[in-house]
Amino acid sequence: MMTARKKGVIAAGAAMLLMLSGCTIQTADTRESAVSSVQMAAFNQDLEPVTREDHYRTTYEIFVYSFCDSNGDGIGDLNGIRSKLDYIQDLGFDELWLTPVHPSDTYHKYDVKDYCAIDSQFGTMEDYEALLKDCHERGMRVLLDLPVNHTASGHSWFQEAASYYRSLPAGSKPDPAVCPYAEYYLFSDSQQDGYAQLAGSSWYYEARFWSEMPDLNLSNEAVRNEIKDIVSFWLNKGADGFRLDAVTSYYTGDPESNVDFMRWFTDTCKEIKPDCYIVGEAWTDRRSIAVLYESGIDSLFDFPFADSEGIIRSVLNNAYSAKDYVQAMLSTQEAFSASNPNYVDAPFYTNHDMARNAGFYPQDNGPKTKMAYAMSLLMSGNSFVYYGEEIGMKGSGKDENKRAPMYWSNDPNDPDLCAGPPYMDQVDMKFPPLSEQMSDPLSIYNWFKEVIKVRKAFPVIASGTTAEAGGISDDAIAAFIRYREGEDPVLIVMNLRDESRDADLTVLNEELNLAAVLNTDEQSITIDQGILHMPAYSIAVLTEVH
Repeated sequence: MMTARKKGVIAAGAAMLLMLSGCTIQTADTRESAVSSVQMAAFNQDLEPVTREDHYRTTYEIFVYSFCDSNGDGIGDLNGIRSKLDYIQDLGFDELWLTPVHPSDTYHKYDVKDYCAIDSQFGTMEDYEALLKDCHERGMRVLLDLPVNHTASGHSWFQEAASYYRSLPAGSKPDPAVCPYAEYYLFSDSQQDGYAQLAGSSWYYEARFWSEMPDLNLSNEAVRNEIKDIVSFWLNKGADGFRLDAVTSYYTGDPESNVDFMRWFTDTCKEIKPDCYIVGEAWTDRRSIAVLYESGIDSLFDFPFADSEGIIRSVLNNAYSAKDYVQAMLSTQEAFSASNPNYVDAPFYTNHDMARNAGFYPQDNGPKTKMAYAMSLLMSGNSFVYYGEEIGMKGSGKDENKRAPMYWSNDPNDPDLCAGPPYMDQVDMKFPPLSEQMSDPLSIYNWFKEVIKVRKAFPVIASGTTAEAGGISDDAIAAFIRYREGEDPVLIVMNLRDESRDADLTVLNEELNLAAVLNTDEQSITIDQGILHMPAYSIAVLTEVH
């Protein structure tokens, strides 16, 4: 079979489909190598990943505290991540997102005490530099999580400001000439919504997430200069970009100011390192995300598809049709591109703030759990996957449970295992640990590897534009074309229901080749006389035959 890069092209969009009305449909693929208990392992064996130098990557989110322990203290660390780079790269990921690594008094580290240092629980600056070097040698990029909406109350800036405000005589006004840090935060002499009282004084300060996370005054030029120094520090060390925390909270209820700050931040970073990548967390609806794209930021996480109430789960639980999934991708594309033609979508399904995927489908023994992430990974853009999802980990309820230790094995003496966050409940896993899944061809782990392999073998899946595919989509079948000038387009067909379905491809009037398959069971995908037979919860990738 020809490799992905040698295959022909599919016409993209309705006009191009009409132009190909003289073509015929290929009969069933008859390669003997496709005969396997799990069709995809043999069928996809010749696919080769295409190395990318752009932002259309496949990114692995690591909650550092819970991933891999290298020194026996029960806490994940940077050297633990280094020890697992073979594993991460073998899965197919080419970029890491590290949750905050800066000094902090909490396990999650989103309350930063020093933006230009490494938390001692995670290692040293030398450990970080070694991790970065190892990743870059492998062609992997590293994104740092940067929470600049707020600092820790223990940050020296806030400590200076708090001491100054406590010293002010009653009725007097702060003087930034005396204490410049007085305007680094937002203080008030009266109680306001989202404000906490400064202990030992009659003053209040904005702290919308938690009293120990005082909000920064991002309109203050001095604060922006501090942030510029911070991003310069990390970019000059070789960091490849940043994940921005809580971008809708920079200015509460003021989207225009949020856009302004993000524009300033993006421009500042690009001046220092033009190819750096920035992705923002905007936990909101599609229309609001589209407005934020006016800032020129590279990416914003595509929240409408994610979580227990998102589009993907709604389709798999029959609240929406398969066709609705395709229409949602088209609507998203239209809205985001209108705000920023150069945007790179950032699809994901779960993250450290959400319950895990496997818990969304209580009666599922694997197929729905697998398909959910495939639906996310086969969207265009830079796709993000939360550690442990590749083995179907569980975790819900309070935040600590969503950040349970990576399930490397059942062996309590496994040195890689972390103890988990303080106050975490016992989390009983639904699927086996990685050590058992690696040898099972139908495991969630091997499914993830195949999905990422397909995504990377056909570059247009990540970087292309989505178009409808001749009215094939219906309640069960999602069919769409992904195309881009200079890249080989593909037709992707998904059966998103628990029984087999046939998709009539003759309406496309094209000669098609079954180029890759993804199966959740031992039933095979076949094509005969233009009729594509799709077993329950399966995916086919097709290309045009020349």
